[in-house]
Amino acid sequence: MPDFTDNLKPLYDGVQTLVDERARSKINVEELAKHLLSRDDFYERQKRVTKILEGEPLFSKKQNLNLSRPDRYHVGLARAKALRRLTLKHGWDDLDFRMAEYLVDEVSPYHLHNSMFQQTIREQASDEQKAKLMPLVDNYEIIGCYAQTELGHGSNVRGVEALAKWDPKTKEFIIHSPTLTASKWWNGSMGRTANYAIVVAQLLLPKASSPTTYVNHGPHPFIVQIRDMKTHQPFDGIVVGDIGPKYGYTSMDNGYMLFDNYRVPHSAMLARYNRVDPDTGVLTKSGHPAVVYGTLTYVRANIIMHSRLILARACTIAIRYGAVRRQFKDRDAPNPAAVPELAVLDYPTVMIRLLPLLATTFALHYTGEAMYNIYWGTRKSIESGDFSKLAELHSASSGLKSLCTSFAADGIEVCRRSMGGHGFGGYSGILPLNNDYLSKPTVEGDNWMITQQVASYLIKKMETVVKNPNAASKDSTDDLFKHYLKSRSSKVPVDIVRFGQVDDQAIVEAFRWRAAHLSYLAYEARIVNKGKWNNLMIQLHKLSNAYSQTFLISHFYDAVMKSPLSSPTNTVMHDLYRLFALNTIDSDSHSFAATNAVTSASLDRIPDVVLHLMTDKIRPHAIKLVDSWSMPDYLLESSLGRYDGRVYEDMYDRVHRHNPLNKITFNPDWRNEEIVMGSGSGTQQVLAKL
Repeated sequence: MPDFTDNLKPLYDGVQTLVDERARSKINVEELAKHLLSRDDFYERQKRVTKILEGEPLFSKKQNLNLSRPDRYHVGLARAKALRRLTLKHGWDDLDFRMAEYLVDEVSPYHLHNSMFQQTIREQASDEQKAKLMPLVDNYEIIGCYAQTELGHGSNVRGVEALAKWDPKTKEFIIHSPTLTASKWWNGSMGRTANYAIVVAQLLLPKASSPTTYVNHGPHPFIVQIRDMKTHQPFDGIVVGDIGPKYGYTSMDNGYMLFDNYRVPHSAMLARYNRVDPDTGVLTKSGHPAVVYGTLTYVRANIIMHSRLILARACTIAIRYGAVRRQFKDRDAPNPAAVPELAVLDYPTVMIRLLPLLATTFALHYTGEAMYNIYWGTRKSIESGDFSKLAELHSASSGLKSLCTSFAADGIEVCRRSMGGHGFGGYSGILPLNNDYLSKPTVEGDNWMITQQVASYLIKKMETVVKNPNAASKDSTDDLFKHYLKSRSSKVPVDIVRFGQVDDQAIVEAFRWRAAHLSYLAYEARIVNKGKWNNLMIQLHKLSNAYSQTFLISHFYDAVMKSPLSSPTNTVMHDLYRLFALNTIDSDSHSFAATNAVTSASLDRIPDVVLHLMTDKIRPHAIKLVDSWSMPDYLLESSLGRYDGRVYEDMYDRVHRHNPLNKITFNPDWRNEEIVMGSGSGTQQVLAKL
């Protein structure tokens, strides 16, 4: 039967709108895309892997949001297995595989095996252990997870309750959960998938002078087989399962696990840096004690790098839709009746929400690149026995993880709200992105708790410089603090905006000065005035954010100044830097004034400069700027964010032709228990589903 809606068209042509948008900008999209996505050949790799996935029916995302949570795990495991088979079929390397996981865009039941489990063994297993384990891990002959977080302890790793008690008679460790809150909890891949786990537990060893007295040596990682390799059932002494519904991560089996005096061999303790002598029970330590948290630092570094792509994805959807979507007419047009409705992206109230976020994606990019170099440079030093940079890495990764994930998570929600009612719908592409990413400000260190580590590091650095101002500097933070101490009595705030011009270098110095001043205030409050740590925590959180913002600003500025991009692309990048910096200052102008970093006159001028940057400098290039992030439609899975602008056509097609609920005729008559018309099924059948 003919469907008259097949021939209907939208009032405004979204395809032509985006064609016109792209035509008005001279930015070289491919040049910028390759510049942003050059590491590990991301740009070309994405195109190659996307083509393969789009040809596999199992990886169609059309019905993802219509599946129940158990079904999503079923599909997720099927896809995880299929990705492993595709890896072998196409000869993918590890980067190809990770690209496929990124494009499939669901947290695979194998995800923790591929990340924290593998990385922990690489970093913390002895050479002998690695020789035995890594071939099995790499070939998926064992599937692992990382069991650190507990029902009662998350960010406080030192407080985990699980115990690993050494038995000198049998030369075994006894893994035990002494309380209900000692249950491992939230650990991905553990619920139904993994057969091995890295278990972080408090190491208890007999005291030499009193063998019946045990001493706690803090948390250590153990590799433990938790399920039978043939039956996949948990062993006696282990209770393990899935924790149930969550805000997101519907395809991931986050789990719980408890141990009842479960015995594991001496070889279970990962022994790269710490080893218990099987004959004497004596613990031998090598390296830095913080290396036990190396996996967390690795994951945090990856989260920082990934945040740019998450925010870029949300911005791509919102900005493309904002250009296509039209609402109301220009009140000041000479003849309002004769002009079309305005694109919502042309409203300053929409621009101020989206364009600073677009600028933020580039700030996150250059920060992610810097974090990548810091992490692997530090790992190289550690491998050679030099642990001097570990504290700086731990501090930087903690502060940036907190700030960058907050930027991305908050930015997703800002993008959703900017799209009005349709942003709330499943076909916006925002719903799964929002649900899954909202875990990031919490996992691998709660964003408020881990900033204490940054503040502690800065207070110690400031204390050292105050006590020894003439000592050789170890890093740029020492240099900054020395400069601050010499100049603070004569400091004059700087003009960052004057006569309509923005002083890019002065902006960097303003951020650096603010961070140094706040560090000194924290040092004074804690060390000089002996303030209680708990009473200072809000102040310390602000310090961490200020220091981390300095990191973003500095690396964004350096990248712009050294940019290989041609004009006008590089000119627009300068404007994006200014927009990000000035909007950040404007959002916390009090701290820049209070620290004597910026003149009040400059702070007053910022809103006008921001408006000019948005409307005249960046808005004409907005579509091409999001295009440069090269988000394929397969990844976006969004009607609103389609590259071709067929927003309303695609949304209607999904609703009218592909929504499974519309294929069922229901019986709404309350006097009849039948639910589906003609089926005879009633309340009893519905109850069976509950």
